[in-house]
Amino acid sequence: MKNIQIQQLTTTFEGHAQQTEAGVEYWLARDLQHLLGYSKWENFQTVIAKAKTACEVSGHAVENHFPDVRKMVRIGSGTEREIDDIMLTRYACYLIAQNGDPRKPEIAFAQSYFAIQTRKAELIEQRLLEAERVSARKKLSSTEKELSAIIFEQTGGNQDFALIRSKGDHALFGKSTQAMKAQWRVPDSRPLADFAPTIILKAKDFATEITIHNARAHNMGTESQISREHVTNNKAVRDTLLNRGIRPENLPAAEDVKKVERRITSEEKKALKKPDTLEGA
Repeated sequence: MKNIQIQQLTTTFEGHAQQTEAGVEYWLARDLQHLLGYSKWENFQTVIAKAKTACEVSGHAVENHFPDVRKMVRIGSGTEREIDDIMLTRYACYLIAQNGDPRKPEIAFAQSYFAIQTRKAELIEQRLLEAERVSARKKLSSTEKELSAIIFEQTGGNQDFALIRSKGDHALFGKSTQAMKAQWRVPDSRPLADFAPTIILKAKDFATEITIHNARAHNMGTESQISREHVTNNKAVRDTLLNRGIRPENLPAAEDVKKVERRITSEEKKALKKPDTLEGA
């Protein structure tokens, strides 16, 4: 398929057929029918039926990807009549393309186009999750620095923060920081939090924020006072997680957050140098 044909089809798929409603993109089946080289609606309905079956088999709700709609069309006499149509999500279009006649160049294009677009959506979702984790780690680091400063100001002990944080970890996980580092295979020189999943980062941050608030509000002046407070808060957070079916110590380790951050930065730099293209698809 020539590049100019690819560009024309891309423009047609994105500029003419693609629509949005409430921020969700969709294509109408009657429009997609002609884009994919089907002259008869009945023949295209057969392909749609196969796509619906594939959707159901994959565990997705058909009605969420193939909702029936009615629309008005102009007929030869200048009047309008209502006909059946189907709103199709990107995923629905992908399934239709996969079940279409591969001998049609339009189908061959659509198979690559929607596969790429679907993969892009998956990558975007993954990137957002990774960015959320990096952000949560930075937030916890900032919160722990604030707690460290308060401990020093109110107790005068530089070494107390590490001890208090360790006690908090034990209350949250039901086992020591070292035990969790061994379980998650965290290098001795690295913080446990760098390998914690997002929900644990946010749990630790929440407990630490409460400790900061109460340490200030009650002017706690000893390590034992702040430790008791921090243990109580971490136990409360642990109880909440357990009540929701989440056992912190049973969660698997996450990828080294430093590696995730470097990958995000690297990919952002690459994206600035070279825009996405369908050339060669």
